[in-house]
Amino acid sequence: MKQSKSECKIPTRCKINMNFVACATAAGSQHANFAYLHRKNAQSACALPLVRLCEAMQKKPSTPTTAAGASLTYADAGVDIDAGNAMVEAIRPLVRATRRPGADSEIGGFGGLFDLKAAGFQDPILVAANDGVGTKVKIAAATGQHNTIGIDLVAMCVNDIIVQGAEPLFFLDYFATAGLRPEMGAAIVASIAEGCRQAHCALIGGETAEMPGVYRAGDYDLAGFCVGAVERGHLLPRADIAAGDVIIGLASSGVHSNGFSLVRHIVEQSGLDYAAPAPFAAPQGGAVSLGAALLEPTRIYVRSVLAAIHATGAIKGLAHITGGGFPDNIPRVVPTSLAARVNLAAITLPEVFSWLARAGNLSQGEMLRTFNCGVGMIVITAPSQAEKVMDELRAHGETAFRLGALEPRATGDSVRYDGTLALA
Repeated sequence: MKQSKSECKIPTRCKINMNFVACATAAGSQHANFAYLHRKNAQSACALPLVRLCEAMQKKPSTPTTAAGASLTYADAGVDIDAGNAMVEAIRPLVRATRRPGADSEIGGFGGLFDLKAAGFQDPILVAANDGVGTKVKIAAATGQHNTIGIDLVAMCVNDIIVQGAEPLFFLDYFATAGLRPEMGAAIVASIAEGCRQAHCALIGGETAEMPGVYRAGDYDLAGFCVGAVERGHLLPRADIAAGDVIIGLASSGVHSNGFSLVRHIVEQSGLDYAAPAPFAAPQGGAVSLGAALLEPTRIYVRSVLAAIHATGAIKGLAHITGGGFPDNIPRVVPTSLAARVNLAAITLPEVFSWLARAGNLSQGEMLRTFNCGVGMIVITAPSQAEKVMDELRAHGETAFRLGALEPRATGDSVRYDGTLALA
């Protein structure tokens, strides 16, 4: 596990081999990185270690007052080792509560460990993915709402992993900022942990980098790295994808984590403040601010899709609809001899997309190549299996619907459309 970096190059990150990384920077603030955090019940037994953690993070060393010629200490340089150790002890019960099969190490080592055999794999192929959340972090920074952005980070990686038919196993994060603020760092890492919990994926470590010469005050960036596994012979897409196969759409939760440079440009041109009420019905329901509505986290499809794969044995292929929309992502899993025929009228378009199209005067073509337009994942299956697959997906909480079908392609576009999006 790498060390955290600070301007003075002091080694600042305590190492773990499970789900925690403590960072005591040269500025004296602390950052804790942990997986699964606590159960959604905020009154759980895990809440106390979290409180202790936050208290430890807010303890800052006093300004150095060492007399001239006296022996210096690490604390005099702004790094309080004792505070870092106190954090480790405070969260130890929380770390133990995050274990999953294959990841049950105690904190204290130099690297994250994962035991494939303990996770139940016999002859696995590893699948790796990494991603970020783009300029969605700018909205989080502008609004001060950092408690969901880590879910996006996990989602962008684990949703790619399951497209190969693989189960996400463990996750690592990279958090870079101009200067650490304890409350912001805690919220970000807590949301990463929540994303890992949703994906049943262990957060086994990460890195925090403090780079004041690279980032402006208040700015930060995130990157995630995920490794999953699938038994040999069960990789997706399958070789038997054929003309006539049905394309099933799984509804998205909103914009997810792509196209935010355009989203931010539209917001700027509209003259709206992120604190203003959202000018569209938000996914959360009720009256929320524009910023909160746009920060609705990316949906994580791991549990539902893996359940459908295992229960039906009928899923031939999957595509995560991210940047590039349908035209760039569906062809990645479909043979070049086939084209996808997509019925746009079958999509129940979230109102955020209608608002973006109106406020930005965006064409349907631009919408389709920039955003997910209400479909975060597509599933390919044989016509005879479509209802069974959709029933299984719905049983696990997904909004699943027939989106289209595959057809022979000699020339022409690999994705073709019927109907139109309800943008008005």
